[in-house]
Amino acid sequence: MPLSREIINIQAGQAGNQVGETFWQMLLAEHGIDPSGVRGIQFSQTVVGDPEFASVNSNILAPTPCNFNDGAQQAGVYFDEVTGASGDGSVRYVPRSVQVDLEAGVCNKLRGGVLGTLFRPDTYVTAESGAGNNWAKGYYTEGAELVDSILDIVRKQSESCDALQGFQILHSLGGGTGAGLGSLMLSKLREEFPDRMMATFSILPSPNVSETIVEPYNTMLSVHQLVDNSDLTICIDNEALYNICTNTLKVKTPNFSDLNNLIARVMCGVSTSLRFPGQLNGDLRKLGMNLIPFPRLHFLMPSYAPFYDPNAKQYEKNSVPELTKALFDRKNLLVACDPRFGRYLTAATIFRGSISSREAEVAVREMQTRNSQHFVEWIPDNVSVSLVSVPPVGQTQAATALLNSTSIQELFKRNMTSFSAMFKRRAFLHWYTGEGMDIMEFTEAESNTHDLMYYQEATLDAEEDAYEEEPSEVLEQ
Repeated sequence: MPLSREIINIQAGQAGNQVGETFWQMLLAEHGIDPSGVRGIQFSQTVVGDPEFASVNSNILAPTPCNFNDGAQQAGVYFDEVTGASGDGSVRYVPRSVQVDLEAGVCNKLRGGVLGTLFRPDTYVTAESGAGNNWAKGYYTEGAELVDSILDIVRKQSESCDALQGFQILHSLGGGTGAGLGSLMLSKLREEFPDRMMATFSILPSPNVSETIVEPYNTMLSVHQLVDNSDLTICIDNEALYNICTNTLKVKTPNFSDLNNLIARVMCGVSTSLRFPGQLNGDLRKLGMNLIPFPRLHFLMPSYAPFYDPNAKQYEKNSVPELTKALFDRKNLLVACDPRFGRYLTAATIFRGSISSREAEVAVREMQTRNSQHFVEWIPDNVSVSLVSVPPVGQTQAATALLNSTSIQELFKRNMTSFSAMFKRRAFLHWYTGEGMDIMEFTEAESNTHDLMYYQEATLDAEEDAYEEEPSEVLEQ
């Protein structure tokens, strides 16, 4: 078996742990591992027979058996293999993951759920008080008390790795634990593992779906940390997820499990070339190398295709050009930005299924040629292609894309406006200064985030001609 290049998963806060649960269910399904961590069972029997476990595919795809006997599949990227745990010589797969929260509720639900026996008992790290949507509590007080025990668990897991590739952190930026403690963990991991990749899946506030009043403060302070300590930040927001569920998947009242399903699909897509055989493989480091032209501009927009109404599945046309076109369509983006008002610096496409390398390369090149005004001209061949022969469960072909576009500055401008409106009146600041924060930190965070207007400056000259006319309604078909 080839050498695994492991990724350690850390999920922080309510959003991080709920997304993480769906992600692990999807990984189990793709590798043919049952919820207790045993491989070699018939996936169709396990999932179809267990409605709770099957819910990972509800409203989107019907589960089908996967080819779990493929010897080249590398479950070792995300799982430790424990032999003989039950005394019969069988192999058990244990996630390389840490579940963190400042209140025990969500982790207790995870423990008592269908995946309760999957994780190591000592990888749950919780407190009792909670962060109360306060970034300072997660970063300075309550979170600081937990961070050493979290690092001990991570250190122990990294020691069992053959070749640790990096870390992925799942968190939201609007609350207290995911934002505050998530930022603290990221800075500590950067000190402890300076040469490993740090990828974050960060759920950002969206304009029409707001959870808490102080989201702009928490987000601004988190982005301040992400700029300096993350290598890849994959941005996601609830508004885009709601739009996909209601407009494309025809789910009338989406719940969080529907939204988490979409995020998990992108997460599986990003790591897929490490876990399965393919013709053109990529990994976190290759993604970073090809996607990040300047170190601070590492905020990426994910997209996935195909999304469709399950009732219309038989009418869907999933040719490679169709998949490629869908990846760059605003309707398939998991972040509420309009790419027509910016230009793509770089992009990475990851195709899954029986797709030839020539077919994928030609489709991407033709799409790029027809829409050249949407791509900066000073980075030639700025769309990379990865191919993996194993499709997702329930689909024959699929594709994931990570897009580095100047239009993501919409996101930062939107948050900056909300932040400034409250900060100039010093509203709610006493909750943060009461935890030991200095007001200067808010000013520094504002300044640092303001520098992300580099997204504009980096392409200003190249864009002058492109903006003389109104952007076209959609990319040319």
